[in-house]
Amino acid sequence: METRPLPREATLVVNAHSRKGEAMFDTARTALEAAGVTLIAAHAVKDPEQMNATVQRAIADGAPMVIVGGGDGSMSGTVDEFVGRDCVFGVLPLGTANSFARTLGLPLDLEGAVAILATGQRRRIDLGMIDEDYFVNAASLGLSPMIGDTVPHKLKRYLGRIGYLLWAVKCSIGFRAFRLTIDDGSGERRMWATEVRILNGPYHGGVELSDDATVDSGELVVQAVVGRSHTRLAWDWYAKFFKLRDRNAHTEEFRGASIRIDTRPGQKISIDGEVLARTPVIARIARRAIEVAAPAA
Repeated sequence: METRPLPREATLVVNAHSRKGEAMFDTARTALEAAGVTLIAAHAVKDPEQMNATVQRAIADGAPMVIVGGGDGSMSGTVDEFVGRDCVFGVLPLGTANSFARTLGLPLDLEGAVAILATGQRRRIDLGMIDEDYFVNAASLGLSPMIGDTVPHKLKRYLGRIGYLLWAVKCSIGFRAFRLTIDDGSGERRMWATEVRILNGPYHGGVELSDDATVDSGELVVQAVVGRSHTRLAWDWYAKFFKLRDRNAHTEEFRGASIRIDTRPGQKISIDGEVLARTPVIARIARRAIEVAAPAA
């Protein structure tokens, strides 16, 4: 397979509203330049709603690589700007779960991530789509969107994944299972479910949930936690977190390039941590949509 080195010039855009972004911006800028990456510009964006526009301007100005620093929400919110453009998407993991960085095999520490951005190679990958919205890693419906839609920012900022866990326990008290319909092209399947994960890679919430989902397979994996039991859902996360032998006992997986998903009642959908859609939806794959900075083979 042909590989190409990464550009030596880049623009850095950091979500300074994220848990680590504000503290790490100056350090990241210094580390990148010391590693041999010439920064055309560097932006610490304190308003997350301005991340997309800042990345858009950097690409329009001709940056050969734009490095986005933040969590999975920052990656998903800006990735649309890279589709169809000759610009490499560089990932600087500064979030809570960093699922997309884990999927790409990137180090999660600043020094290691900077080393990849300086010495790695280009890799062309797929993106997922919920209707017309691109996502880098995973979308979900069920308990996860309820957590993401209501978790207090300070709890997320200062306690990280532990904060998510505490809030998940609170949200689960009033949560109910739903009727799920999935059509992967081979016919409709109906079942009770407590959570559905739409995966372009194996990680969601920083946990490896699927043994089969990859960012270059040309297919999405839709994984349903079946049944009506809250205990099953909790056990599924526990078993997958600790990679137990029976970690897939309560899930069913479906694969395809286009999968229709419906629920009764309707469910909100979290796309890389941000609640942006609602069932029914068509989940699709965008084949080889962007180039990313990845570790050298």
